Amino acid sequence: MAIEVGERLPEGTLLRRADGRNEEVPTRDLFANRRVVLFGVPGAFTGTCSTAHVPSYMRVMAPLAARGVDEVVCVSVNDPWVMQAWGESTGATMAGITLLADPSGDWVEALGQSFTYAPSGFYGRCRRFSALVEDGVVRIWHEELGAGVCEATAGEAMLAAMA
Repeated sequence: MAIEVGERLPEGTLLRRADGRNEEVPTRDLFANRRVVLFGVPGAFTGTCSTAHVPSYMRVMAPLAARGVDEVVCVSVNDPWVMQAWGESTGATMAGITLLADPSGDWVEALGQSFTYAPSGFYGRCRRFSALVEDGVVRIWHEELGAGVCEATAGEAMLAAMA
């Protein structure tokens, strides 16, 4: 069952590459006493994720910060090396977006956002979503209804929903 507005995010542990090693990121710490925009993507280096979703958040980083957002986080069911390389290649890391990996997909599953689409080689991947999270509680939640589309979950849509 998918998470809904007003619910607390599930606890879990995500991974990132930092200083040449993998670093665990407990979600409890990531969201505690903070205002975070979180968005999930099916896969690093995939078409819509690379050409639409990440760039949309790169375009709105300053306005999000002006609205009190402490951090913008992208999560995907990938390994931390892939997420690091993707962040560097897209410019997302330089723009200030934090890219975190959920290699097992356990946290994405707990969010109710896991899907499989075998023809694309996607097994246990993350649905495309975006959320405004305040102190671990979902305040805004958007999901895409169609595959290969980034409209409702784009950075500009999140910014408009926060107005």
